[in-house]
Amino acid sequence: QVQVVESGGGLVQAGGSLRLSCAASGSISSINTMGWYRQAPGKQRELVATITRGVTTNYADSVKGRFTISRDNAKNTVYLQMNSLKPEDTAVYYCNAGVYTRMGAYWDTWGQGTQVTVSS
Repeated sequence: QVQVVESGGGLVQAGGSLRLSCAASGSISSINTMGWYRQAPGKQRELVATITRGVTTNYADSVKGRFTISRDNAKNTVYLQMNSLKPEDTAVYYCNAGVYTRMGAYWDTWGQGTQVTVSS
């Protein structure tokens, strides 16, 4: 069994910063790509940023230059530093991890989400 748990969401004024964390736990052998996605009310879930085990990163155009994704492989944790936040960043942010278990299975694992609200 593998799970990921997000933390760090909240309410912030436009221009402010937040840092999200996501920790994976369970019978983990290794974790491939980790990433953050978000879903605003009435919209589809969209990619925010991903990072491979080799720390190659990919960002949505809307967050480039403002958000930074990083990971700590020893802690099975991924972070999202969000700066210069805008009201349009308001959404539920979900963590995703591609986990290889000790039993040799592959789990595409999603967290429950954390709310980020940016006020104008």
